[in-house]
Amino acid sequence: MVNLVTDVSKYLMLIIMVLYTILNFYVLRKQDVRWQNRVCRKQIFLVFLLQFLGYLIIYLRTMELRMLVFYGIQVVFFLVYFILFKTIYPQSSRVLLSNLVFLFSIGLMVLTRLNVDLAEKQFVIGMAAAAITLFIPVIISKLKALSRWAWLYAIVGVALLLLVWAVGDTEYGAQLRIRIGSFALQPSEFVKLSFVFFTASMFQKGTSFPRVVVTTIVAAAHVLILVASTDLGSGLVYFMSYLFMLFVATRQPLYFLGGLGAGSGAAVLAYHMFSHVRVRVAMWQNPFSDYENRGYQMAQSLFALSSGGWFGLGFYQGVPNSIPLAENDFIFSAICEELGIIFGICLVLIYLGFVLQMLWVSTWMDEIFYKIVGFGLAVTVGVQVFLHIGGVTKMIPSTGITLPLISYGGSSVVSTMLIIGVIQGLHLMKQKEVEAIEQAATAPEEEDPEDYFED
Repeated sequence: MVNLVTDVSKYLMLIIMVLYTILNFYVLRKQDVRWQNRVCRKQIFLVFLLQFLGYLIIYLRTMELRMLVFYGIQVVFFLVYFILFKTIYPQSSRVLLSNLVFLFSIGLMVLTRLNVDLAEKQFVIGMAAAAITLFIPVIISKLKALSRWAWLYAIVGVALLLLVWAVGDTEYGAQLRIRIGSFALQPSEFVKLSFVFFTASMFQKGTSFPRVVVTTIVAAAHVLILVASTDLGSGLVYFMSYLFMLFVATRQPLYFLGGLGAGSGAAVLAYHMFSHVRVRVAMWQNPFSDYENRGYQMAQSLFALSSGGWFGLGFYQGVPNSIPLAENDFIFSAICEELGIIFGICLVLIYLGFVLQMLWVSTWMDEIFYKIVGFGLAVTVGVQVFLHIGGVTKMIPSTGITLPLISYGGSSVVSTMLIIGVIQGLHLMKQKEVEAIEQAATAPEEEDPEDYFED
């Protein structure tokens, strides 16, 4: 009976995923908020249906009451969060909100299957981050001084990265986290926001060559500190984000091409400087040359992708824990093994729609500061998704980057939710401006009292 439910649920979950993906792009056809809200209600229904099927299988396979309790708490949380957010911010983007809930719920479901202890820890951190996001939009829309704090963003960002370089723990060849007892923090995840705000603050004052040079020097300082900490994945995210923001602000192709050339040269230099980079490149080229040791992780990832096929082995029917660090660095492979490559393709398309929605909000803004902030944050999420999925599928060398809102990692979840909160703030700000203009246009004109005397 359990096997029958698992097999049927496999196809039901795939159908739900395909339907959600279609709605995710269908909702972008019109920028009418009321019409989008109606579509998003259907998406939220699919979110809860997918989560129900996933935890039903988990419970049937484990028969642990703990799983049902955890599932029930999640349902209550997502309902309360969604209702609270749309009540406090009725003009917010329901597309962004539904995608946040959907991706985070998938992450918790897959993490529960891999390691329920990590899933519970991730959930607690996610709840705290969600509570913070309730305040972010109003701060963004009300605090007009954000564009004047360029050097504060730079100083805080560089200081935090230097702190990691000086006292951070080294894991898998990179200094990533600062540990205080059992608590670990990855500052580079949060500096992504200050980095984008710094760049936007500098370019909103002008894009003269001297200003571009100064901004590039400070941006390079961020990247070089990450390189010194051998956190090359985060360094690449920062570099690509800055490159796209520079191009949007200046509209100079030479800057973009020059940056690509400099980045290519830096990649070659990093290959010769760091032994673990050479190992990753070698295992990217042929992971089976050292299958038992350094190539084991990549080889297991490829085995998982191939064994899952188009439709997957079925939730809880694979062996995703055979992939080292499956819960964070290689979670996409674990998903594809049990839920299928079609499910994985839909996940990629959902991220694409997610990023497109953020880009649309950025293009909607009038002020260059907010335009660059929205664009930079969207590119940051997009690059992170590309590096993770590209790494686990052997498209590019593995960078150890997490998959936003799905991979295990408290700092990553909090920073991604903060990014979405900022984008919601931009959307809210512009929506209020549009409504004010519409009300002014439809308001009846006041009659001049002198017209009566003229008559």
